[in-house]
Formats: sequence, C-alpha cells, structure tokens
Amino acid sequence: MPLFVEMHGIVKRFPGVLANDHVDFDLKHGEIHALLGENGAGKSTLMNILAGLYQPDAGLIKVKNQLVDFSSPRDAIQAGIGMVHQHFMLVPTQSVTENILLGLNRPRFFLNLREYDNEIGALSERFGLKVDPRAKIWQLSVGEQQRVEILKMLYRGTDILIMDEPTAVLAPQEIEDLFKTLQAMISEGKSIVFISHKLQEVMAIADRVTVLRKGRITAAGLTTKGTTRQELARQMVGRDVVFHIEKKPATPGKIVLHVDNVHAENDKGLHALKGISLDVRAGEIVGLAGVAGNGQRELA
Repeated sequence: MPLFVEMHGIVKRFPGVLANDHVDFDLKHGEIHALLGENGAGKSTLMNILAGLYQPDAGLIKVKNQLVDFSSPRDAIQAGIGMVHQHFMLVPTQSVTENILLGLNRPRFFLNLREYDNEIGALSERFGLKVDPRAKIWQLSVGEQQRVEILKMLYRGTDILIMDEPTAVLAPQEIEDLFKTLQAMISEGKSIVFISHKLQEVMAIADRVTVLRKGRITAAGLTTKGTTRQELARQMVGRDVVFHIEKKPATPGKIVLHVDNVHAENDKGLHALKGISLDVRAGEIVGLAGVAGNGQRELA
C-alpha cells in the first residue's frame, strides 16, 4: 500500500522535556496504524504536530508525497488530516449540525438548517455514527459527543483521521460500535492513526503498531499478526511484563474508611454521585471501575 504520511526525524521540546526525540512514523493508505505507549511517552505530542497544533523543532513531514509545513489545524484539514482529541471541542448549547458547520466557509450568510441536518444525517448513516443532527450537545452522552467529533472531521473531507485515546470515555458496547465505524472508514479508503496505551484494543483493531517510550521509537510499524501482547508491553516499558499475578486471598482488617450515601454535583452542576456508599478495610485494595466521567474524580 502507498504511504499517506511520512514523518522523519521529528523533534519537539517543551521547557525541561524532550517530548519527541528524532521520531520517524508513517501511515499507509487504507490502514489503522496504532501509536502505542505509556502516558507521557510522546504519542499525543507527535500527532498534535501532524494535526497542525504544534510545530516541530526539527524534522520533516510529507503527506501524499508532498512536503508540508502546517502552521495551524486548518492547514492540516486542508491537506486531509483531522484529529479527534481526548477532550472534545464542542459548544454545548449548539446543535450537532451547528457544531459541525462551525468554522467552515460555507454557509456564508444564510443557514438553511434543515438542509444541513439532512446532509449530516446521511453522513452519520453512511458510517454508522448514530446521532440526531438536531440535538443539542449537552443532551448527548459522551459516546454520542465523540461521534459528533468524528462527523465534524468526515464532513470536512479528511482522508486521515487521528484518534487520541478514543476508548477512554466509552463503555464496552460503545467501543464495539466505534471499531465498526473505523472499519467502515477503512473500507472507503481512509487511514486512521489510533493512539492508545491499551494492548488488547490495539491488537484487536490495528494493522500495524509503532511503540513510543520516553519520546523515542522502540518498535516501528510492527504488524499485529506478527507480534504479541508480551512483546509490545516489553517495548512500552523496557522490561518483561507479567500479565497474570498469582496472589493469595486477602484477609482484610477493620474498617478504616466508611463512606455513606454521598451525593455530589460535577463542575457543570449535574449529579455526579448519587448515594455512594462503600467501606475500605485495613490491608485491602478497593478498585473503582467505570468509564471516564462517571463520578470517579468527584468521589476522589
């Protein structure tokens, strides 16, 4: 497959941090290429450079064999590159359609919302991104808001979509739906960069994997069929990783923390905790599981 994107020798420094240290990365036409690494490895920084948010201190970028120099995300979008960030960039009080049209050159003066609602509805059907074009953003679930971000990029005609930790905010069923959407996009000739630190998802969705550790490439363009989770984990952290830990049953002691019927609102004034009760005993680890945005931060 021909290369859609080539990044050579990319260097990016922030005060006291070398985020990308002479990084090479490429993306083929019609593939999902996972960019894997621990938090802080430099994955998002590298893709923010490709998306035009940051400018590299050194290195060069080619898109479809043309040397490019992006000074803004608008430049990247015009070259067919769009990015869906981990934290969405939507206006809560506007509708889905209004958010998708925001920043475009058309319509210039008169907005026929019904016409654009129909356009965006057809686009959402085409890629399996179920969302009501007329709904306000504040009325949507987190998964639906992510679909709006994807639709925003597709409506702008992007051929290359960068997804930054897209599953962090999704429930298991929503992750399955997202993967179906990504496969539908690939079937139409688009290419996807999938940023993640979750090995299981990378192995399930990606064609190739590049691993970053402390700003440097430790494995470049490995095929998922030709590698293992154990090898990818070793490339991520620089040592062998044990996936199964044998541990004896815990014998918890007395209660050291008692939480009873706690209610709290989030910073948007919405209910984040609704009657939470739990006990933590001496000598035990209590896990709190849940998709991001379901009250963990407020409880902590």
